[in-house]
Amino acid sequence: MPPKKQVEEKKVLLGRPGNNLKSGIVGLANVGKSTFFQAITRCPLGNPANYPYATIDPEEARVIVPSPRLDKLNEIYKPKSLVPAHITVYDIAGLTRGSSTGEGLGNSFLSHIRAVDAIYQVVRCFDDAEIIHIEGDVNPYRDLEIISNELRLKDIEFCEKHLEGVHKITKRGGQSLEVKQKKEEGELVLRIIELLKNGQRVANQNWTPKEVEVINTMFLLTAKPSIYLINLSERDYIRKKNKHLLMIKEWVDKYSPGDVIIPFSVSLEERLSQMETDEERAEEEKKIGATSMLPKIITTMRQKLDLISFFTAGADECREWTIRKGTKAPQAAGVIHNDLMNTFILAQVNKYEDIIEYKDEVALKAAGKMLQKGKDYVVEDGDVIYFRAGAGKN
Repeated sequence: MPPKKQVEEKKVLLGRPGNNLKSGIVGLANVGKSTFFQAITRCPLGNPANYPYATIDPEEARVIVPSPRLDKLNEIYKPKSLVPAHITVYDIAGLTRGSSTGEGLGNSFLSHIRAVDAIYQVVRCFDDAEIIHIEGDVNPYRDLEIISNELRLKDIEFCEKHLEGVHKITKRGGQSLEVKQKKEEGELVLRIIELLKNGQRVANQNWTPKEVEVINTMFLLTAKPSIYLINLSERDYIRKKNKHLLMIKEWVDKYSPGDVIIPFSVSLEERLSQMETDEERAEEEKKIGATSMLPKIITTMRQKLDLISFFTAGADECREWTIRKGTKAPQAAGVIHNDLMNTFILAQVNKYEDIIEYKDEVALKAAGKMLQKGKDYVVEDGDVIYFRAGAGKN
């Protein structure tokens, strides 16, 4: 008999579905969060003051995604307008030891983290007598432990509450499908509690699609992807040396395996962001022998959130659109306008690399590079698409 065809299990992503995802800047007080927020957003929001709780309510801003591909399309099409992609970033109040039990701005702080989809965790690695440290001295390992402990303790609390609801159903007994599912759910939640007690994060484990669906209903803090931003002095960043870096890598490898560490300097980023032109910034970077890490910080977060880009391009406008990996053509069209999804006919797809090579539609057609795709087509990163839809919507 021929072997049975393997059915590929559909991947379910941790976190909220959708394309408009938010990132939160997290860390202890006075580690450089608000100054980083001002530098990455190039706006005066935030309150980078030298005392704890300078930020109370989270500030929000949209950050332009650097895109060499959009710049290239701009050169080819010379459109009347150019619209880049954005990510949304929140500056969240500084966490303190005991936040999980309500210390400081604990409950408010943790609710703000719960509302975002991913975390930029800023870790202080610079000494400055004029900038107080809430714990008294600079010790990144201890700071990482504090934040990890507070998020895990709150998640254990969330899990135990969830378990109470599960037990109300399983106590009924019987062999119904609902009771069976809830028993399995209870076993999963107990496993999550155990790994949290062992210092691990939910986001860094391997889960089945069925398990992810349950986890997503719990909105756990440690289920959010994290990027660790190591805030160095300008001097250490330029010379690429700091005594704490190895220790931080060891901690992340042990408790947050697979997550990205990006050393940068908030003071340098602040200085560069205040320069009026790109030419000025480039000149200063050349002079000091170091470049801004903001482009990498932004694009790495998009990767962490499983976000990719497709483009629409023409004489009127070139625009970069954001979607999740695995999005099919009709749903991608719906990002532009709901009517395009509802009346979708086909997607005319050009690969970005082909446009760069052939430059115009006539050459693309002659080379057989202009593809027509239906509703089952999964959009790939970098696709340049023209959607055809019914009722005159194109």
